[in-house]
Amino acid sequence: MRAGRREWSGLAVLALPTLLLSVDMSVLHLAVPHLAADLRPSSTQLLWIIDVYGFMIAGFLVTMGTLGDRIGRRKLLMAGGAAFGVASVVAAFTTSPEMLIGARAVLGIAGATLMPSTLALISNMFQDPGQRGTAIAVWMSCFMGGMVIGPVVGGVLLEHFWWGSVFLMAVPVMVLLLVAAPKLLPEYRDTAAGRLDPASVVLSLGAILPIVYALKETAKDGVSPLNVVVLVVGVAVGVVFVRRQRGLADPMLDLRLFRVRAFSAAVSIMLVGALTMGGVFLLVSQYLQMVAGLTAVQAGLWLVPQAGAVVVGSLIAPRLARRFRPEFVLGFGMLVAAGGILLFTQATGVGGVAFVVAGMAIASFGMGPQGVLCTEMVVSSVPPRKAGAASAMSETSGEFGIAMGIAVFGSVGTAVYRAEVAVPEQVPAEAAALATDSMAGALQAAGSLPGSPADAVLATARDAFASGLHTVAVVGASVVVVFAVVGMIALRGTGPVEEPVPALENR
Repeated sequence: MRAGRREWSGLAVLALPTLLLSVDMSVLHLAVPHLAADLRPSSTQLLWIIDVYGFMIAGFLVTMGTLGDRIGRRKLLMAGGAAFGVASVVAAFTTSPEMLIGARAVLGIAGATLMPSTLALISNMFQDPGQRGTAIAVWMSCFMGGMVIGPVVGGVLLEHFWWGSVFLMAVPVMVLLLVAAPKLLPEYRDTAAGRLDPASVVLSLGAILPIVYALKETAKDGVSPLNVVVLVVGVAVGVVFVRRQRGLADPMLDLRLFRVRAFSAAVSIMLVGALTMGGVFLLVSQYLQMVAGLTAVQAGLWLVPQAGAVVVGSLIAPRLARRFRPEFVLGFGMLVAAGGILLFTQATGVGGVAFVVAGMAIASFGMGPQGVLCTEMVVSSVPPRKAGAASAMSETSGEFGIAMGIAVFGSVGTAVYRAEVAVPEQVPAEAAALATDSMAGALQAAGSLPGSPADAVLATARDAFASGLHTVAVVGASVVVVFAVVGMIALRGTGPVEEPVPALENR
């Protein structure tokens, strides 16, 4: 069945919250100085204000994807949209750090309902493979583009309004969703599914949240005994979760999905793509601001070409996949992305913004087909009644990939920086310790020094950071090339799994 005007109009409704969700991930960083001056949170509270949103999204994706299969994907989408809108108003007018942390936590939980619900609805609304590929490309373009334009939009709002205005963007979008969804979005749910297992929900949270937390904290502060313990606890709970799912007649997460070669290969490739781009983007954003000296808004503007490139790469992927084998389009795109990442090796401590911007644009263009085609393979390689759970797994792999990429590549870049930086002997010991720890420390140290020593510290720090960026670029490009080849081999000859439509309630 080919989709008509109603389905394409419904896609526009689904694209808006997707765009908003990704904007919300990046826009808060610009507002941090403003809200910190107003609310005066402690350093720990400020970290939780920033991080709790991502933690809640990662932790609840699997639960919400499965819940949508059971109660109805449109119903869950609307409930999550309403909660997101209310929590956004609370966050905008919050009066204490604790209140903002709570509002951000609710935003994360509500956000976890939006991603798997929108993707699962797209997979159900667009049965024709060609139309479904185009719809997923639009959906992916909105998500990826929103992460880049977030700082730009946030900068404009903060220039004219108070910091709470960055949260109020969600209100009109969610009102539009609640009004239009009943008219344009059909309801889908799995009538054969049993009740949601509360123990599985608790175990999934107990596995995902500690692992993501440990990875993020390791990226910030390095390896510590506490982070290792938290990671081990998360992995241990994850083992218990897997064993419970295997013993349930109607599991929350059907692990048999991973027996489908297209599903497991596509999820793995998405994990690696998110890992590489997440880690690389971390160092690129730091390079633009700390080495090149750009403001956050200026850095966001320089990355606008990346947003355009990923949109173009995502939108042309379905057309190319109809002319050539999808695995070849995916693999070739990843090779292009590897070439773009290697351009970072031409950036130096004294210049290289053009190389970084061009490299990010090329890499994003090449990764566009990977995101679209792998997502389409995930939702089309499983039975339609499992679309919500499959969508949640694809999104969770992306969350894990980004967290792992930031931790791994951030650690690699830091290790190279500390090995390469050479602080002049005349610099006081306290300032030298700051400068040898990180690029941010070097900027802080230089601010406390007179002209010549400050310039010397900044020069060696910038060169050392550029060396770290070069190493990360080579490692990241190598990983992408390996998985481009592995992906082309693993996905060869795969196809969708068919299942009778009566397994779904569709109205």
